[in-house]
Amino acid sequence: MQIKTAESFRGLVALLLCLFAASLSAAPDIRLATTTSTEASGLLAAILPQFEARYGGKVRVVSVGSGAAMKIGENGDADVLLVHARASEDRFMAAGFGGERRDVMVNDFVLVGPMRDPAALRGGRDAIEAFRKVAASGEKFISRGDESGTHQMEKSYWRAAGIEPKGAWYVSTGQGMGPVLTMAGELSAYALTDRATYAAYRDRTGLQVLVEGDARMFNPYGVITLNRQRYPSLNHAGAQAFAEWITSVEGQAAVASFRINGVQLFFPSARK
Repeated sequence: MQIKTAESFRGLVALLLCLFAASLSAAPDIRLATTTSTEASGLLAAILPQFEARYGGKVRVVSVGSGAAMKIGENGDADVLLVHARASEDRFMAAGFGGERRDVMVNDFVLVGPMRDPAALRGGRDAIEAFRKVAASGEKFISRGDESGTHQMEKSYWRAAGIEPKGAWYVSTGQGMGPVLTMAGELSAYALTDRATYAAYRDRTGLQVLVEGDARMFNPYGVITLNRQRYPSLNHAGAQAFAEWITSVEGQAAVASFRINGVQLFFPSARK
């Protein structure tokens, strides 16, 4: 009986030591606030397991518009940001909320709509002219209306076109890109979207890319760590590890390898 008791005790001690060692080696979770396009497109699901395997901890994702993601960062409720609203990112950094910003990747915006294309946009390459045509036609346009990077870009196009969008034809949803595309498909309406989220929703919405290729539709993404002095309690080590990985050769290769239906949708842009 004593031998069995001693063996059981040694086994228990060994188990506790293993659990203690595992708790010491596991890295703390990282809270990532990011735009909806990185999650809705499937990019994060494809690349985060590669980072987590190297880091040893989990990345907890909060997917909102870029404006909301930066507000989460401003409130100290995220360790790191991955967003695409460059003017707002620069203001975020200038205000002292961010620690460091790095270029990560680019894709582009496209104007999508129904196959019948009642506003006759198909084949256009001028985003501003296309927005004028939509307004003149009175056909429905579905807007995110959420101060996301996509919404901020959309508003810049309306301003450049000299149009204040309002009336029954303009639907501001306050929702993410996926719900906007779904609604546009249901209503045979137009919408501005990033190409990656559109690719993920194309088959279920039936929407077509009608306007693309305008240099003003360029869409850069950046990773931002938070200011260590301003937010001392955040997981700065994890945030830095993520920022360094996604801009490393390995991370950039992971971004480049992500495809939907064989098409590359994000293009690495980290500076060497």
